[in-house]
Amino acid sequence: MAEAPRVATIVVRPAVPDDADGIARTFLESAQHHARLDRERYFVPAVESISARYRDGHQHPPDASGETITLVAEFDGEIVGFVDARLQWSPDAMHRELTYCHVAEIAVSSRHQSHGIGAQLLRAAEGWGRAKGAEFASLEYLAANTRAADFYQQRMGYRVVSITAIKRL
Repeated sequence: MAEAPRVATIVVRPAVPDDADGIARTFLESAQHHARLDRERYFVPAVESISARYRDGHQHPPDASGETITLVAEFDGEIVGFVDARLQWSPDAMHRELTYCHVAEIAVSSRHQSHGIGAQLLRAAEGWGRAKGAEFASLEYLAANTRAADFYQQRMGYRVVSITAIKRL
């Protein structure tokens, strides 16, 4: 009788410096996708610079007050996705004083998309934010990225609450 195939599971955990190269590979896939959608604003950085950024813990802005996290999705020992999140507050005087869990980056390797990994990462980031007192989760995505729009709005329950408009000067 044949042995049943081993089923590897996705493990979502906080990133460590040794994850930097795996994160960078996924980050670059995302950068390539975004550069195809909007060449005027996006480019593909050098893999070494992204690896160093994550290895040295510089993926979050210095003013993020330590309330940040990077989580990775690991599949069979390989980093296949990541999410960067931080706590934020609106500087607008008319906004209520609310804490947001802002998802600054999220990406899943193209080989592993459409398997629920992005949802696991996003839920883990939201759970971290909730535990830190966040009342809302927020994120932004490129308007031309309709796949992301469908994922966030249809699958994950996000709603559009503001529009950012730009103009070439």
